[in-house]
Amino acid sequence: MKDFVINQETTEKTVLVGLVTLRQNEAKVNEYLDELEFLADTAGAVVHARFVQKLEYPNPRTFVGKGKLEEIKQYVEENEIGLVIFDDDLTVKQVANIEKELQVKILDRTSLILDIFAKRAQTANAKTQVELAQYQYLLPRLTRLWTHLERQRGGIGMRGPGETQIETDRRIILDKISRLKAELEAIDKQKSIQRKNRGKLTRVALVGYTNVGKSTLMNLLAKSEVFAENKLFATLDTTVRKVVIDNLPFLLTDTVGFIRKLPTHLVDSFKSTLDEVRDADILVHVVDISHPGFEEQIEVVNKTLQEVCDAKDKPMIMVFNKIDAFTYVPKDEDDLTPRTRENISLDELKETWMSRMHDNCIFISAKKITNIDELKERLYQMAKEIHLQRFPYNDFLYQKYDEDLSES
Repeated sequence: MKDFVINQETTEKTVLVGLVTLRQNEAKVNEYLDELEFLADTAGAVVHARFVQKLEYPNPRTFVGKGKLEEIKQYVEENEIGLVIFDDDLTVKQVANIEKELQVKILDRTSLILDIFAKRAQTANAKTQVELAQYQYLLPRLTRLWTHLERQRGGIGMRGPGETQIETDRRIILDKISRLKAELEAIDKQKSIQRKNRGKLTRVALVGYTNVGKSTLMNLLAKSEVFAENKLFATLDTTVRKVVIDNLPFLLTDTVGFIRKLPTHLVDSFKSTLDEVRDADILVHVVDISHPGFEEQIEVVNKTLQEVCDAKDKPMIMVFNKIDAFTYVPKDEDDLTPRTRENISLDELKETWMSRMHDNCIFISAKKITNIDELKERLYQMAKEIHLQRFPYNDFLYQKYDEDLSES
């Protein structure tokens, strides 16, 4: 899978390319490019410049216009740039045309995410899922890999080699995809048995956008050492830990984070990971409230959960993390322009739609261990309610326990 891998031995110099279109304004594009730069940094690349162009829709041949491509080419040559990353998926034709013009490696958003996933995958399960996603991404792009065997003009016997090799490789990849799917089905069955063997303990799943602090919160609640880092997709593997709050045990699951423009086949590949969300009794939706686009991130997660997990009816706690990093700029009294997200304080935000969630909306800082006890208490009450539905004969014990707590 060399097509996806960024060289890890030497840091690659890269530039980013995005489009302002009818569907996304300049502010949105800059936000997407901020995220793309974070992805590039996670993969081991250093961003030296950004190029943005306004077009009604992407150029079908080169994504950007001819003039913008010349501008990118000049910068690439003058600064010895070896990699250009586009914020949207490119067609086979676009990649071939851009590579021919720029003479450097070209990646789109999906191939960059796949590179990070390949780098981060640790267990056999995660590696199999990433490999499947890579082959599914590669299959329609085989033509580009065999441009050296294209049809040639004239000459008997010179018309078929490229097409024959492409068909051979297509069959090989289809066979590998079938084998990987079979392996994942076996893994899914094994995971399903493991979930059944956990008994009827209440299950709580941490979900959310990537890099919102789910693993840090997992470590706090479970007193474990799940890998946590200020990088996108720091963890790909599902981690399940047994947690006891007061006298109530339940299972806590840390899941892979979601992201905007996440490829469908990549989501499908992580079915076994998402099964943990499907089987959860309670979802804890962790949100980075310090991020300027946190509300859109919430929409991305909710939409993904609805599409692939059918989790819209599950009880959910919204946990707004990183309140220690929240900042805002108050507007001057004589400034009559409309307020933006950057001009709203945290207290004002709490009085918006969040206030209607009451106890199911909690503001914390996992890093500073702020309001964690409040979160534990809410988790305890929700988990106890589900536990008593399954074990009603424990009701007397919990009543006595709560009475003892109140007396003490």
